[in-house]
Amino acid sequence: MIERIDGHCHYWTLQRGDYAWLTPEATHLAPIHRDFGAADMLPLAETAGIGQRILVQAAPTEAETEFLLDQGREDKAVAGVVGWVDLSTAQGVASLERLAKNPLFKGVRPMLQDLPDIDWIATNPHPEAITALKRLGLRFDALVMPRHLQALKRFVEAHPELAVIIDHAAKPALAAESSDTRHAMWETGMAALARHPQVHCKLSGLLTELPADRRSTPEKAAAALRPTVEKLLDWFGPRRIVWGSDWPVLTLAASFGFWIEVTELLLEGLSTNEREQILSATAQRFYGLEGGRA
Repeated sequence: MIERIDGHCHYWTLQRGDYAWLTPEATHLAPIHRDFGAADMLPLAETAGIGQRILVQAAPTEAETEFLLDQGREDKAVAGVVGWVDLSTAQGVASLERLAKNPLFKGVRPMLQDLPDIDWIATNPHPEAITALKRLGLRFDALVMPRHLQALKRFVEAHPELAVIIDHAAKPALAAESSDTRHAMWETGMAALARHPQVHCKLSGLLTELPADRRSTPEKAAAALRPTVEKLLDWFGPRRIVWGSDWPVLTLAASFGFWIEVTELLLEGLSTNEREQILSATAQRFYGLEGGRA
């Protein structure tokens, strides 16, 4: 059995107060409006054969990054943290240098999907901050939707030395009709980004994009997602795809075990080596986990 790496999950403590998107007023998020941490994840990971995980920021503050690094010190299964730093100013350089002294700090994720300017990533980052990312060997998680892909492409082309990974496969419009212009925008954008060898993609966050009637069983969900996953495999290949749970956001759509079953169905036609790449080896390479925790 392949020991998996969960390349994308979240811990949060609501009393910290910087999760602007996760509030009592957001009634559709009520099931996840509570604290989530290692004690909740442990039994899920053990059942699924997940040995390591990457914690990803859920608030645009350095305090959130420090919180996740603290969680990683306690939870020995945490192999890395993707945090947040303000990349729009030169002051971000000092923050990156300070955080990078912690070997668990693997990269940054600006919350691009929540920013009003869809071109932010191509126009707003300070050159010194991006240079520091590259100099420190850090990675860039791109939390984007199809409308951001053209700007992300310009960013990638401007910084070919920076390792980039597209979270949740850029959230394709799975609820839309196949003729919807968003499908064409997603296909064109993702295919173009995949031509850049430093760009990777996460197989995560897809169940929450799928209409409820298309995920009533693992078999239905896998059938609905298979065309999308086949495109990702064709564009990126297993060596540039990282599996992740997106837990606990995942639970808005289905259980952790449900996503494990769907994953098995989606990958059943691949070789053992190809499955190992997606479930473990690609995350090891991309986030630099091969040497284990320092």
